Amino acid sequence: MTSSIDRVGMQEIRIYFMQGCVFFVLSALPLLLICGLVVIICTVAQTRGLFTMKAAAPKFSRMNPLQGIKKMFSLRGVVELLKSIVKIIILGYIIYSSLGERFFFMPRLMDMSFEQVLAFTGSIILDIAKTAAIVMVFVAGFDYLYQWWDFEKNLRMSKQELKEEFKQTEGDPQVKGKIKERQQQQARQRMMQNVPNADVVIRNPTHYAVAIQYNPHQNHAPVVIAKGMDSLALRIVKVAEEHDIITMENKPLARGLYETVDLDREIPEQFYQPVAEVLAFVYNLKKKDLK
Repeated sequence: MTSSIDRVGMQEIRIYFMQGCVFFVLSALPLLLICGLVVIICTVAQTRGLFTMKAAAPKFSRMNPLQGIKKMFSLRGVVELLKSIVKIIILGYIIYSSLGERFFFMPRLMDMSFEQVLAFTGSIILDIAKTAAIVMVFVAGFDYLYQWWDFEKNLRMSKQELKEEFKQTEGDPQVKGKIKERQQQQARQRMMQNVPNADVVIRNPTHYAVAIQYNPHQNHAPVVIAKGMDSLALRIVKVAEEHDIITMENKPLARGLYETVDLDREIPEQFYQPVAEVLAFVYNLKKKDLK
């Protein structure tokens, strides 16, 4: 008789247990789905929709214990440890506050039916789960902001790092400046050496100077072999006079040639007529000098 009663009691306990499990699953399922959705949204927001299987690929470097120890004692590891401790404290406080006066009500559970015990326990678990989910959403938000800030900070380089990288990739700006200055100086020297070969120097009268050379056997049009402004223009005029090169003052033509024509380039068609008149005048002067 006693064994049959015990058998019935055990069957009822199994039934109640299964019903309790189903009750807990069905009660917690919506909350779990919401939590899962929040996790997915936070993950997508953190990775900005990037999906790759590279992170899931096996790497033997991840199994290196030295790397793990370095991470544990790094600043990032300390921060992650503090974050975990804070989360545990928050969860502990939520559990403590959710129990509240219910904690002192627990001894009465001995006098309750199994259904009442399940309902009482389920209400506590649901309260804890709801409160924890809401709080953890805010915690996850702050964690996301920190992770984003830390990621952006690691991407940003200091001014000194940028300077060093620029030096390595592009060279030292001071050295490059000196090299460029030296190249310009050498180009000016080569240009000044071409002035004695000019047929005429057109000037304005101190601001611009353009040396023109015309060799019909080599070029289709006259070529600008030297040009300068201000002090360089005066130097061109001086060298021309030292080598008996005729200089002519023509303000619009000198300025137009200086601003339009590059060094060692033929003059464009728009300057054919005025330059031809200047060269014709120069050639006539040379013929008279020869007579």
